[in-house]
Amino acid sequence: MANLSHLVKPINLEQANEILSLYNQYGNATALAKALGKKDRTVREWVLTAKEIVFTDGKAPPKHFVKATSTLYDAEGNKKLEWIKTDRQKESFDEIKDDLIEAFNSEIKPLKPIKKSTGHDKELMVVIPMGDPHIGLYCSEWEVGEKFNLEIAKADLCNAVKYLIDAAPKADRCAIINLGDFFHADNFAGVTSRSGHSLDMAGRAPEMIEVGVTAMRYCIEYATEKFNHVDVINAIGNHDDLLSIALSCLLHNVYQNNPRIKIHNEPRTRHYLRHGNVFIGVTHGNSSKDKNLPLLMATEKAKEWGETKYRFFYRGHHHHDEKIEYNGCIVEQFRTLAPSDSYAFGNGYISGRDIKAILMHSKYGEVGRITCSIDMLRGEK
Repeated sequence: MANLSHLVKPINLEQANEILSLYNQYGNATALAKALGKKDRTVREWVLTAKEIVFTDGKAPPKHFVKATSTLYDAEGNKKLEWIKTDRQKESFDEIKDDLIEAFNSEIKPLKPIKKSTGHDKELMVVIPMGDPHIGLYCSEWEVGEKFNLEIAKADLCNAVKYLIDAAPKADRCAIINLGDFFHADNFAGVTSRSGHSLDMAGRAPEMIEVGVTAMRYCIEYATEKFNHVDVINAIGNHDDLLSIALSCLLHNVYQNNPRIKIHNEPRTRHYLRHGNVFIGVTHGNSSKDKNLPLLMATEKAKEWGETKYRFFYRGHHHHDEKIEYNGCIVEQFRTLAPSDSYAFGNGYISGRDIKAILMHSKYGEVGRITCSIDMLRGEK
């Protein structure tokens, strides 16, 4: 194996091309990191920087803030090489000021009441758990096998929820449960707020927010046209700690004139929902162990625990299907419609992709399910 000890984070076009050539040779960031003796996160950052340098012909990439330049001269004073030092974590105010001004000046008008239909089954509730939508995630076909961006994320989520609502019986109640990580990132920098992990972003933060809010409003309003009452819960994810709370606040404002729509906008790690003899807990799943969730439910909601028979705790986070019955409560983890990002794909974190509607009877608990897989969804379009 060739000596790769000279490789560092790329700062010019020549270094960027070398990093990308090796990245293609080794197949993924994990294999290249092993060859270099570096951390996966470090090499992933190198690869992202290299792509941006190459795509902009060695100039400062879009969304990068130029901090300084370094120039190498020969003995005769001729410029031989120049490095452009940029900061990927910070955008210049000029690039974001228009988005900020528009966001602060836009008037949020509460929506007029949505006309209700008739003939509902009073005993039924349709529950739609959204497993980690990750709106804002970018995937390229040559890295993970398929393309994924803001437009695709919006189309997938809206079409899947529409399919489930159309296929469901005309229940009195519907619960749209976002299990967290609705947004792929929580900031302009495109990194996780807790660990600083660099994320593959499909667009700028304002674009991500616009698409996410539009998609969620479509799902809520389409459900309200069919069902008599609609509950909306947004769990706080580890990718969108702040934006998940902001989303609930925004939706609460928009639908305040619609008493048939209840936005559970309390900024809590765990939410609860009751439907007769059915009691459902909701959490993202990154801050608690599954085996502890039933006891947390019984402790936090002792009255509801004692008065109900069918208890469930729904969670996301790991993107896998898993269902475990503990004493008195079933804990279930749900899949996502989104593909794995390059980091997860490179490390083999791959799962099936679907979204479900669960039919809950107020007396008898779960009485049916409807599943929309990604293959069926794409076939529907």
